[in-house]
Amino acid sequence: MKKLFLLILFVFIFKPIYSQEPPLYPRPGEGMVDGGLGLNWIDGELYYNIRIMPELSLGNWGMGLDLNLDINKNGNIRKEDFNELSDYLSIIRYIRYGEKHDPVYIKLGALDYYTLGHGSIVDQYNNSPSIDTRKIGLVADIDFGSAGFESIYSTFGEAGVTAARVYVRPLRSALADVPIISNLEIGASYAVDFNKYSGIIIQPWFGLEPSFLPEDKGRMQIAGVDLGLPIVHSSMFNLELYSDYSKIINYGSGVATGIMVDMNGLGILNASAKLERRFNQAQYIPSYFNSLYEIQRYQYDTATGAFSSKANLLASMTNPDNGYFGELDLHFIGLLDIIGSYQRLDKTPDSGELHLVANVSTQNMPIVVRGGYDKINIGAESQIFKVDNNSYMYFEFGYKPLPYLLVSMLYNWTFAPIRDANSNIIAYQTQKRIEPKVSFIYPFNLGQ
Repeated sequence: MKKLFLLILFVFIFKPIYSQEPPLYPRPGEGMVDGGLGLNWIDGELYYNIRIMPELSLGNWGMGLDLNLDINKNGNIRKEDFNELSDYLSIIRYIRYGEKHDPVYIKLGALDYYTLGHGSIVDQYNNSPSIDTRKIGLVADIDFGSAGFESIYSTFGEAGVTAARVYVRPLRSALADVPIISNLEIGASYAVDFNKYSGIIIQPWFGLEPSFLPEDKGRMQIAGVDLGLPIVHSSMFNLELYSDYSKIINYGSGVATGIMVDMNGLGILNASAKLERRFNQAQYIPSYFNSLYEIQRYQYDTATGAFSSKANLLASMTNPDNGYFGELDLHFIGLLDIIGSYQRLDKTPDSGELHLVANVSTQNMPIVVRGGYDKINIGAESQIFKVDNNSYMYFEFGYKPLPYLLVSMLYNWTFAPIRDANSNIIAYQTQKRIEPKVSFIYPFNLGQ
């Protein structure tokens, strides 16, 4: 327990830096053209890289494109970059209306770290952990005041994760003048993974030789209800208590209770924190659809016969086990955005999960640093920064010799898909990318 609290303290104070895309969109009426040339070593093979990433905001609307070309020494485009429909669709990085927590927020494109409600079912979900399988999904959140909903559709073109949460504030109208109780929020959530591998587990079979047989338990489904009570609600400070109950259909259930704090308008710093205690039955995993779920869902090595799946991990958790979860977000205006979270069960080995995100960049500073780290199945905290097949890492360090010119080095520890004869993804393997590059970053104002 002492190591856990020391680690949480470390995460909250000394965060590495990470961001797959800038955390803030251009302001209304502004845009940016980001493009560059570079070299890209992918698992030791050299490619010449060309990338163009324009962004534009008009009122509440925004759009970002991402054209990424890796060309080998023979002048051919790397086939993994454009070998399925989603690769072409992913040129549209996003089309959005509003931003998260606005009354209306709709986004089509890459879904980076989406959380539904308090995160007991869907937490920091990423639909494209592999650069070679970039996907297009949709999120839609609408808040009508006394009621609203949140929703996510993970990917077009194939079966995947779909989730929604509806909520009401039943006392908002009748007791509008009564502090605290008028802000009571009650929600209900449902999530399902339609992917055909989502319910695959293995069962021991004792024939002539002991072995394992796959068994399909059907699509993974989770339902839940939640209760939120904002104790303090103002433009500068928010304090909320909450409790969630979630049930994985045909498996176990869990309860999470926690506290969230938000501080805004402090001049140069906005901050939020979350601390949660989790009470878990057997065969229950909190935040089941997490940042690396697309990798965890199903893994099969055709060469060795090794098999793993998230459903199999769930089925193997035969004992109840409680745990902790902590998260902290810090936003230094115009300079730094960082997010860190960590969770662990009390008794289950290899149950730690770490998520770190940040971006350091300002027009008044010549240094740009972006990087970060996601890791699951963490055993001893001493192994937390050991990069392996349970890790996703991104790091870029750059220098601006001119305001619109960035010279940088990018390192990416990611995943490459393994496909069967029918081009279906049956597993992922780790992939290393090293990319020195020169980027041209040109902001523009539509009002001029």
